[in-house]
Amino acid sequence: MKVAKAITKFLESENVKTIFGYPGGAVLPLYKSLKTSKINHILVRHEQAAIHAASGYALNTNTVGVCIATSGPGATNLITGIANAYMDSIPVVIITGQVNTNIIGYDSFQEADIIGATEPFTKYNFLVKNEKEIGKIFKEAFHIANTGRKGPVLIDIPTDIQNKLIEYNYPETIDILGYKPTFNGNKNQIKKAYEKICNSEKPLLCIGNGILSSNAKKELQDFISLTEIPVVHTLLGKGALYEKDSHYIGMIGSHGHKFANNLIEKSDLLIIIGMSISNRTTANFSTNKKNIIHIDIDPAEVGKNLISNIPIIGDAKNILKELSNYKYSPSYEEWINIINSEKENNNTYLGKNKIIDSKLANITDKLSDNAVFIADVGNNQISAAHNIKMYKNRKFFTSGRLGTMGFSLPASIGAQASSISNEIVVIIGDGGFQMVMNELITLHENGLNVKIILMDDQSLGMVRDLQTNAYNETFSTNLKSNPDFSLICKANNVKYFNLNSLKETEEFINYNSLCLGRLNQRDDFYE
Repeated sequence: MKVAKAITKFLESENVKTIFGYPGGAVLPLYKSLKTSKINHILVRHEQAAIHAASGYALNTNTVGVCIATSGPGATNLITGIANAYMDSIPVVIITGQVNTNIIGYDSFQEADIIGATEPFTKYNFLVKNEKEIGKIFKEAFHIANTGRKGPVLIDIPTDIQNKLIEYNYPETIDILGYKPTFNGNKNQIKKAYEKICNSEKPLLCIGNGILSSNAKKELQDFISLTEIPVVHTLLGKGALYEKDSHYIGMIGSHGHKFANNLIEKSDLLIIIGMSISNRTTANFSTNKKNIIHIDIDPAEVGKNLISNIPIIGDAKNILKELSNYKYSPSYEEWINIINSEKENNNTYLGKNKIIDSKLANITDKLSDNAVFIADVGNNQISAAHNIKMYKNRKFFTSGRLGTMGFSLPASIGAQASSISNEIVVIIGDGGFQMVMNELITLHENGLNVKIILMDDQSLGMVRDLQTNAYNETFSTNLKSNPDFSLICKANNVKYFNLNSLKETEEFINYNSLCLGRLNQRDDFYE
């Protein structure tokens, strides 16, 4: 069996249903094999869309997403998306073609050192030199990507290796020397955490993406029900707790609610679970001399930016189960009064636009309880994070730590391809949209019924606001000549709606096929 054929069998063994890619000369053998496999291949219009689509697939299924590109420029076009997946802990396996082994290092046509280029932001990467190791490599790649702190793994395969003949052999299990993630927290540390919680008068749970990544929403809810501890979250932690829950407070960080940031400072104990505590998270509050319990599966994150009194390394799901085995006697009346006062008096956040926020909330409130919302980057992202309410089976995805404009539209390709029954909703600004609007035809071609809310303010809104705050002037942030988006939609077989019209807004909400609704932020509403 040729290696290329074996690879498709490996992917099928890993239960891969759909992959995203763009063919080229260095992956011709693999594409020939894909043609006769059971795997659905979605042809994107740019390689960066392939990695974002694979990320959307992984996020919506909580499994590994897979993408493929050719050597040289095909591989390098993936780099931003790989970095995005790495920083947001998204499990993706990336397959790249490479020039023949005998000409690697000779500056051959379409040769690029993708291993060296991506080493800083992959969990691991492989350059296949021996065809007999291909099965072991793929098994290790999927294992590494989807265990511990999840993330991208890249496999670079020379064309001649793809054509080599091998005996099919795919390991059933894997044991990697030197890669042993810790899943169960230290019992003594967990007991210390329990005692610290019991002695706290103003505890606060700070949750991040780790709750979602470890599929620990139920365990979080069980723990909150026992302890009655109020909850704040990061941008990537949105959706980990239903926002109608009485313990829910709001989002922290540079674009979080002022009251949520204030409560961080007023609390006497922070229980941080599954979050990296980046500079954007801590921008608007101080944690000096604070009692901190930090739970994370990645030991490198614990104590990196905040010193924790009780560090616990392990999977959030398992540790929350352990903490829930103890008995609690919560009594936080004074703390609840402080929380209610803060929420009443400091209900603002940076960039708040009452008209746009109200419009977005009105539209999204009427969408499905099973909707998957994918926000882009910029003011549209912050408005979405504050005004889309998470309850029942709703999900919220966005590019967090890298802040990649253009992430949302291609990510919706993967999210919808993974679960056709879901209502997938994109929220994107006019700047990000123009980076990736070529992927509209990918959505149409594959029958992917995504709703796109285009927030059009004829500017790079967040950068414009940052310029204004810093210099009291703007430069090169106005999009003076935006295209006619209705014609863009027509050219790509996408139904277009004007969301400044009450009638068309209602039609957009009820429309069940691929569509785009443009919200022009400089026009009056409901003309």
